[in-house]
Amino acid sequence: MSRQLSEEHEELRRTVATFSREVVAPVIGDYYEREAFPYDIVAQMGAMGLFGLPFPESYGGMGGDYFALCLALEELARVDSSVAITLEAGVSLGAMPIFRFGSELQRQTWLPRLCSGEALGAFGLTEPHCGSDAGRIRTTARLAEETWVVNGTKSFITNSGTDITALVTVTAVTGTLPDGRPEISAILIPRDTPGLSVGQKYSKVGWSASDTNELILDECQVPEDNLVGERGRGYAQFLRILDEGRIAIAALSVGLAQGCVDESLAYAGQREAFGATIGGHQAIQFKLADMAARVHTARLAYYDAAQRMLAGEPFKKEAAIAKLVSSNAAMDNAREATQIFGGSGFMNESAVGRFYRDAKILEIGEGTSEIQRMLIARELGLPA
Repeated sequence: MSRQLSEEHEELRRTVATFSREVVAPVIGDYYEREAFPYDIVAQMGAMGLFGLPFPESYGGMGGDYFALCLALEELARVDSSVAITLEAGVSLGAMPIFRFGSELQRQTWLPRLCSGEALGAFGLTEPHCGSDAGRIRTTARLAEETWVVNGTKSFITNSGTDITALVTVTAVTGTLPDGRPEISAILIPRDTPGLSVGQKYSKVGWSASDTNELILDECQVPEDNLVGERGRGYAQFLRILDEGRIAIAALSVGLAQGCVDESLAYAGQREAFGATIGGHQAIQFKLADMAARVHTARLAYYDAAQRMLAGEPFKKEAAIAKLVSSNAAMDNAREATQIFGGSGFMNESAVGRFYRDAKILEIGEGTSEIQRMLIARELGLPA
């Protein structure tokens, strides 16, 4: 495995790093405090082509790869995770299911707008009564005269309630399999479909400048052709999407963890205590050394998982390892950075205060740490 970035990847990384520092960093705190969605930042990200990074040019994409998306997510999250998760969800959860499993007509219809950033897509999997056990969903879709009629409620859906949200792909029970298990399919529902409504906007601990809502589907009707992929394969399809998404979330987590190092190093060189800058005290030096070690290890983990995926090799275990290690690193580094900053780190106006609020969800979203350990154990051959 090569740690060296290609010339194209390195240029992308530098470009997004500059954008994050010069465009996002000066204003994101205000969005965060107001819990406002940063439409202008998202528009600029779209103009840069970030939402189209891993998609072919024939669909309006940039012709890059999934690793390019991960590099962009890492650099964005070094400054702010709300912006990073908006990109991650828009690509991995909004557009990727259509690209991977949709019909050619669905790709041609939706991907150009999603790749441009002019529109956002969402994916509705989680429901009020089930999170990790997503096979127990209660949303249903019945086929009547070449029309899907969908009923149910979806929870914690990112990018589902913005002014530019164009669609949501939902999992729904469409029948019963021969062995008695529910048949789960994925169905694409345009945002303006009658019967689809946005419920409560959540008051979140972190990611306060991102969009997360409940979705309600009440006799929501869409054409039969809006089925995404094969009937009865919706859950299996989304498991594949989650495997890829875990690499992206790992990259985002590494960015947050690195941001904690960046902010703490700068602060340690300025803050004075007991006659010297605190960076001269061994206690602070050891904290920073451990923080840097966590980032290095986590970055190597997601690089490895991404390279395996792009090479067409099995990567489920490596993606779970990357997600587990990286989210732990983000949480640990956010805690240590807040400690280094002391009272200033407890203020929402500080970057590390936002990092601390944002870090915890990384151990929960797109598969909890417990789920990652379960997946790793199964890949090791241990009984399910």
